[in-house]
Amino acid sequence: MSSGPHLDWPALMRLGLRDLRLHPRAFWALTPVELMIMAGLEGQPAPLTRAGLHALALRYPDERKGQGNDNAE
Repeated sequence: MSSGPHLDWPALMRLGLRDLRLHPRAFWALTPVELMIMAGLEGQPAPLTRAGLHALALRYPDERKGQGNDNAE
């Protein structure tokens, strides 16, 4: 089983078949990148993953080390 990124096939199918009005044969002949370019969505930032969120939390913690919340009840 792959741990790589997963594609939202229902959303891609809505984009291609409904929004772009592609024939199913043309839709399935495209790569996801080609579909995104046709939709004008190329160059969009990748969605934030759990690993990306973790990296941001480590880089920008809510509290600095050694400083606790003195007002906590």
